Amino acid sequence: MKNISIKLLIVCLISLGINGYAQKKSNETFNVHQNEKYIDSMMTYALKKGFFPGAQVIVGTGDFNLISKNYGFHDYTKKQLVKSEDVFDLASMSKVLGATLVTMRLVGDGKLKLTDQVGEIVPMYKNTAISDLTLFELLTHTSGLTPSITFYQALLSTPDNSPLLSKEKSEQYVEPFDVMFVNKNIVYDSKYLAFEPKENWVQIYKNMWLNPEFYPLVYDRIATANTNPRGKYLYSDLNLLLVKQMIETKTGKKLDEFTNEIYAELGISIIGYNPLKWTSIDNVMPTEVDNLFRRDTIKGYVHDEAAAIFGGVSGNAGLFANAESIAVICKMLMNNGTYKGKQILKANVVKEFTDSPLAKNGIYRGLGFDKRKPDEFFTKDDFGHTGFTGTFFFMNRKTNRFLIILTNRVNPTRTNRLMYKDDFSTKIWKQINK
Repeated sequence: MKNISIKLLIVCLISLGINGYAQKKSNETFNVHQNEKYIDSMMTYALKKGFFPGAQVIVGTGDFNLISKNYGFHDYTKKQLVKSEDVFDLASMSKVLGATLVTMRLVGDGKLKLTDQVGEIVPMYKNTAISDLTLFELLTHTSGLTPSITFYQALLSTPDNSPLLSKEKSEQYVEPFDVMFVNKNIVYDSKYLAFEPKENWVQIYKNMWLNPEFYPLVYDRIATANTNPRGKYLYSDLNLLLVKQMIETKTGKKLDEFTNEIYAELGISIIGYNPLKWTSIDNVMPTEVDNLFRRDTIKGYVHDEAAAIFGGVSGNAGLFANAESIAVICKMLMNNGTYKGKQILKANVVKEFTDSPLAKNGIYRGLGFDKRKPDEFFTKDDFGHTGFTGTFFFMNRKTNRFLIILTNRVNPTRTNRLMYKDDFSTKIWKQINK
């Protein structure tokens, strides 16, 4: 027994020594104190200027976090400090951390191919203009589909058919929405929307349920949205709506079931769709004061209207998470699909999806992943994604760095674009890669 204890002690000491050495080697090229001071300074400035109410930031390597900090408050009342378990609406980061991760798993398992066509897999699109669009085109945003469609506005009208929104404030158009003003006489379509539960209707907000008969109208509009040249880059939410349909039709399994399986394998639980099913509303950062559709301060439900009408589970948006959960996914991707000895995704698939297959055509996208034309902030090896709500994550296997910045800059309004005008996130990304 004594010999076993001594051996165990030796193993532990060796392990601690190896980990300490790795940390030391990483810090030789990364001054934690200096970079933390820089990030603190940037955050202090951003909070003072009102870029956003609150934020979480993690800087790390493929092995461990180097910096992990919370800043600010849930909103501008400054009553509730941001804490590590708080979750942010990830917006379009969901494209990568949801539908793209699942696609990578299915491609690796041979259940989907990048050459698969929409109409071959999803019968409703078989004889439409988008039938032969491939999974590759959808993931690289070279499908030609229009950037977005405001499906939800078909659920709204006015008694006198006057416009829902006006550029000018007046007696009829009072409350703000983005850079417009909302008609005070808006009514909801009672055929498709209800304000109490109905059997088989889909909950799309805390007090709103949608008639599933509305979905064929959505799909018809997507089928006729192919208005731009194929092969050219045009970022579109519709691409990932179709990816979700391809995933679910091909496998018979829902997108959120797939993502939850992958997250469970990674050992993360503070991430998912519809956060009120797995965390407290007190842990959810509020987003916009929506005076048009939800007529409420959105908290606990997805901000993106397209994702909302799909019950909060969509290919384009819908995920909520804290920075720590995303950090685990970053480490897995930076280690070629492996995390804590488990092969979560196949290495060749990770490489293929995070590469730049169309760079020779001047298109700097991965498959699902955002990549940028090399400039003062980005290199050809960077990959990640951003989100409309003020979220950002990028990583680089060569520099062995990742950065996650989660904010709720759309609270109380999406008109707040100060963090973009100041290149806020990209400046921090440049700093940590020096």
